[in-house]
Amino acid sequence: MKVDQKGHTISIRDTQGDFTSFLMKVTHQYKTFEKHNLIIDLLLYKDLPADNMKLFMPLSKVHKKAKKSFVIVTSDFDYNAVPEKLTVVPSLLEAHDIIEMEEIERDLGF
Repeated sequence: MKVDQKGHTISIRDTQGDFTSFLMKVTHQYKTFEKHNLIIDLLLYKDLPADNMKLFMPLSKVHKKAKKSFVIVTSDFDYNAVPEKLTVVPSLLEAHDIIEMEEIERDLGF
């Protein structure tokens, strides 16, 4: 697992290729990341099932309740297959853009 911090955002990338252990690591170390916006980088995985994405729902819900952004990045994915409450985008650049927009919305009180 590789963790990069850039300003108020932390990107977490799996380096092992084992989705289940990556999800467990992120979940167990969540307290370390909870005060930052999070990008979960799953670009390593090809053809990741929507059910695997949905496993991030509890973390996403807690994180968004704390007024922080939670974005998952994956390519080659049917973005309509996940619930609307889960933010999934195809690139890291788009993830940073989403976080920037959500920060502006929070600053404006939306």
